[in-house]
Amino acid sequence: MDCLFCKIIDGEISSSKIYEDEFVLAFKDIEPQAPFHAVIVPKEHIASANEINSFNSFLVAKVFEAAAKIAESEHLERGFRIVNNCGEDGGQSVGHIHFHMMAGRQFAWPAG
Repeated sequence: MDCLFCKIIDGEISSSKIYEDEFVLAFKDIEPQAPFHAVIVPKEHIASANEINSFNSFLVAKVFEAAAKIAESEHLERGFRIVNNCGEDGGQSVGHIHFHMMAGRQFAWPAG
């Protein structure tokens, strides 16, 4: 499999690790869109949100548990945004489900 995030998880490609546990890895985004911008990925390869099912959905919960721990350790008391892009039209650029966690600035809706 030629998956960028699987290679990061396996240590084949270096990253600036922010958090890691048995299920999840979080690292700094290489093109940050906010003062704090992490990418949180489950260690198990799931191509997109379209592939979430009753066998792997617990990994999404693990992502959000990690996000709470990251928010505490990074002192993100003022809040943060978590984004998941699904599929080409949704803006997904890597075929491994991932969540962008951004903070440190005011966000607008729907863009910004």
